[in-house]
Amino acid sequence: MSNIIKRRNHRQLKRKPFGLLLVVFAWSLAMGWLLSFATNVQGATPTSEIGTVDVVPSQYQLGQELYLENCSSCHIALPPEVFPTQTWKNLLEDSQHYGSQLKPLVDPPRILIWRYLATFSRPQLEEEQTPYRLNNSRYFKALHPKVKLPRPLEINSCASCHPGVNEYNFRRLTPEWENSP
Repeated sequence: MSNIIKRRNHRQLKRKPFGLLLVVFAWSLAMGWLLSFATNVQGATPTSEIGTVDVVPSQYQLGQELYLENCSSCHIALPPEVFPTQTWKNLLEDSQHYGSQLKPLVDPPRILIWRYLATFSRPQLEEEQTPYRLNNSRYFKALHPKVKLPRPLEINSCASCHPGVNEYNFRRLTPEWENSP
C-alpha cells in the first residue's frame, strides 16, 4: 500500500511544476500586455505623423510650445537633440543671441522651456567644448552621418532636406533622403 501512495505523490509532484510554469507564463503574458498599454507614449499616433524627433509627453508640451513660439519667430527652431544641455542652458541665460540682443525670458515660461530643452537635449562630455554652431555639435554630426554639410552651415539649409521644418517636423525628408542608407 505504501508503494501506491508513493507513486501517486510522485505523479502529483511531476504535475505541479508544469502547472506552476503555466501559471507563471500566463501571468507574464498578461502583465506584459498591460504594461505595453500603460507605457505607450504615442497612443494611436503613427510615428510618421509625430513630426518631432522625439515624442513629447504632455508634461513637456507647454515648454515645447513656448520654445517654438519664442525661437521660431526669428529662425528655424532646432530640436533639443542636436545640442548638448549646456548649450541650451547658456543660450537661455544669455541675452546676446548670435549677434542680436534678445529680451530675456522670464519665469515661469523660461522654466518650462528649460525643462523641455534639458529633458530632450544630450549630455556634454567633460573635455568637450560647448558647441554653439550646428557644424560643431557632435550630436548633429551623429544624426547626419552621411550628409555633406555646406560651409558655412546656415540654419535655413535644414529645409533643403527637411521640408517640414516650418511645422517643426524633422522626420519628413525629401525623396532623395527618404530611403538613404
